[in-house]
Amino acid sequence: MATRKAKSQWNGTLKEGNGIMSFANYEGPFTFASRFEEGEGTNPEELVGAALSGCFSMFLAALVSNEGITPTSIETSATVNLGDDNGPKITTIVLETKAVIPGIAQDKFDELVATSKANCPISRLYQGAEIKVEATLQA
Repeated sequence: MATRKAKSQWNGTLKEGNGIMSFANYEGPFTFASRFEEGEGTNPEELVGAALSGCFSMFLAALVSNEGITPTSIETSATVNLGDDNGPKITTIVLETKAVIPGIAQDKFDELVATSKANCPISRLYQGAEIKVEATLQA
């Protein structure tokens, strides 16, 4: 299996400091404001959402393909909610998936969505957070 690497560097105090997260061809700044307020830059929770939404879409595409059906598109967005449970904690992740998959029945789609939610590698990593999926099969 593949091994992937990412790195980050933080400079200064929590509130006044800043950092850079990088992997592959991405490099993004992050700050206290971008994580806990509405400041510019990215944050670890957005990257968790990107990882989960990408993993979920690919896993669903694989399951659909295994049924002998070719998906036209699967678009997934992730909303990652950060709460406070004796310190910051990801409490809920909501995936919203819109899929165009000609020839698939709604019940089969729902079954494959549930399997993807439970078994994509990033979902399995985050079993402690509640992950919800709202999936729409589009014509």
